[in-house]
Amino acid sequence: MKRHHWLERIRQLDPETDFTEIYRISSWYEFPWDTSQSLGFALYRTYAVPSIGRLLARTGEFTERAQKRYDDTVLILEAVVEHGFDSDRGREAIRRMNGMHRRYAISNEDFVYVLSTFVVVPKRWLDSYGWRPYSAHEVRAAVNYYRELGRHMGLRDVPETYEGFERLLDDYERAHFAFDRGGRDVSDATLDLTASWYPRPLGAQMRRSSICLLDDPLREAFGYPRPPALLTALVRGGMRLRGRFVRLLPPRRRPHLARDGRQVRGYPNGYEVSELGTFGPPESGGCPFPHGGAS
Repeated sequence: MKRHHWLERIRQLDPETDFTEIYRISSWYEFPWDTSQSLGFALYRTYAVPSIGRLLARTGEFTERAQKRYDDTVLILEAVVEHGFDSDRGREAIRRMNGMHRRYAISNEDFVYVLSTFVVVPKRWLDSYGWRPYSAHEVRAAVNYYRELGRHMGLRDVPETYEGFERLLDDYERAHFAFDRGGRDVSDATLDLTASWYPRPLGAQMRRSSICLLDDPLREAFGYPRPPALLTALVRGGMRLRGRFVRLLPPRRRPHLARDGRQVRGYPNGYEVSELGTFGPPESGGCPFPHGGAS
């Protein structure tokens, strides 16, 4: 197999109709580690929006049960990629996600902003640290994939292009990024979770390194001091060096799913998608949007 075997396969597909297959190839064969890292950072960005970070802190799920919330989020989202929107397991994963969201009064604008992070942050990550950037087919497929997910969530006013998603993300963050105690608590719990995946001395360093990867508006919204310039340069340089090394490797012959990684720890004996996540009555007011109507 040639190094660009999977890219050639992607170029044979139509991102308007084969977007799930293209996204699957990119996520599992071309960029499994980068996809996992960048989607984690995408979700992490949303904590700096006070309405989101404060809600997540209030539930206690992301501060008191961070590993379970990480596992459930990864596994629910992965089930849709793996099985597709029209499959029984894909529909069950979307029902589970919508069922959790419906418990809270979350605005359509916050939901669409979160969706935009899943489109924009992975592309920006690969532009900076990947062994190659996304191709035009992959960018368009990601847009169509998350537009379809948004449709199944019952969202309104979802952008139609990558440029639209990017503009929405940048405008929303300029308008809404701000310090909030709840968002900072969720951020701290997430960084502590990341550190827990490594031996103690290395874990502390990984926590510091993660902060070095934050852009200034995000870091300042959480109230973290600026890391030393030398450490930031070393961390970001190391990430770019990794990308150059991966470029020399042969193409992956077998898919690598997020559940195969050592970060997902909560279900050693397996799981059912219908049992993932949280359950309970809605908070006062509930969620005003008709999530799941298309599912």
